[in-house]
Amino acid sequence: MQVIPAVDVLDGRAVRLLQGDYDAVTRYGDDPFSVIDRWGDEGADLVHVVDLGGARTGRPDGALYEGLRGVRVSFQLGGGIRTADAAASARDAGASGIVAGSVLLGEDAASFVSAVGAESIVAAVDVRGGRARGSGWLDEGRPFEEAVARILGFGVGTFLVTGIETDGAMTGPDLELLTLARTAIGSQRLIASGGVGTLDDLDTLVALGADAVIIGRALYERRFTLGEAIRRSGG
Repeated sequence: MQVIPAVDVLDGRAVRLLQGDYDAVTRYGDDPFSVIDRWGDEGADLVHVVDLGGARTGRPDGALYEGLRGVRVSFQLGGGIRTADAAASARDAGASGIVAGSVLLGEDAASFVSAVGAESIVAAVDVRGGRARGSGWLDEGRPFEEAVARILGFGVGTFLVTGIETDGAMTGPDLELLTLARTAIGSQRLIASGGVGTLDDLDTLVALGADAVIIGRALYERRFTLGEAIRRSGG
């Protein structure tokens, strides 16, 4: 299982939110680009970068995109990417994967996938109360299995599934949701996100059949090191 450290960026700083709450922000660095490179230096072959301002407003952070051009490690980028032009800007910034959520649940989904390419898209399915949410987790969303079936229909093969209630809490992944996701997407790639707080959580995700895991707060809070997580996951 691949281990992917997360770097969430808000107002030019590396931060983490608790359960997607913009009023519950913890700062972890004033230079997100050095944080991204540090994870690469510690063994990550991919970093998950989220433009939190873009996720909230739908307008990607130009300064973030410009700064990403200089990082030394491969990264996937999400947050506010709701148009083909925004996806093109993310690619120009060096993103190896385009993380999209809201647009895949909307009426422009088919044209977006066609323009961007299904193979480049990481479908972010963020779930609260059984519903896949968009617009920075602020809308009402649609039923999880309906959302997954819709995205599968567009030919997208990578799903990043997050239990919003567990995100940033370090109390363990939402295993019920992730088990449902593993069944719903079949053989497609499953990236688990949200709740990892111990190395034992990684064992559970390996057993569940996750192909990758995104880890944020547990690494920043030094619950374990990235190297320990990679070794434990067999990644």
